[in-house]
Amino acid sequence: MEKIILPGIIAKSKEELRKKIERVKRFTSWVHLDVVDGEFAKNHSLDFDFTLPQQDFQTEAHLMVKNPELWITKHGKKISILIVHFESVSSLPLIIRFMQEKQCKIGIAIEPETSVDVLKKYLELIDQVTIMTVHPGFYGSPFIPEQLEKVKTLRKLKPSLDIEVDGGMNPETIKLALKAGANKFVSGSYLMEDSEDMKAAFNSLRESINETY
Repeated sequence: MEKIILPGIIAKSKEELRKKIERVKRFTSWVHLDVVDGEFAKNHSLDFDFTLPQQDFQTEAHLMVKNPELWITKHGKKISILIVHFESVSSLPLIIRFMQEKQCKIGIAIEPETSVDVLKKYLELIDQVTIMTVHPGFYGSPFIPEQLEKVKTLRKLKPSLDIEVDGGMNPETIKLALKAGANKFVSGSYLMEDSEDMKAAFNSLRESINETY
């Protein structure tokens, strides 16, 4: 199973989004877009109309919003995989059916307080599960290592599932996430905020995976 590192992008304007994509597209083929509406999480990101450049990279949108159906209807065709929070919907079967009708790749995210048990009945309908290893919405939230137990459980339940960890990824924590069974890793603050050389920081994450794998 391919191991993928995704720069996590929070952007409050079209210009900020453009600049961040320009920076990361030189060394990655995947981008993780954080969409925050100020209600689901107390921040704002990509809560504006936007276009993405025509590039050879794939995007996933992490929808930290109260009404994901509205966002998907408006922007879904721009995105490779859409990640909806279990906590933001009234019915998981209904949002899965809605995304199937829209012919979306289906990702479901769960917050630290949510048990992985809520997903068990639906794993055959889901393309990806995103385990939040921080509380969502901001760069720099503290890593919660206990969340990796959810990764271990999911990997046993569905070995072929794409399992993503989102939050707190650095060269040490990414090793823990990989050993737990994750194959996708979102790095926000380590890549986008803390590093002077973003490409070197990305390569350090890649080296940690290669050392562990």
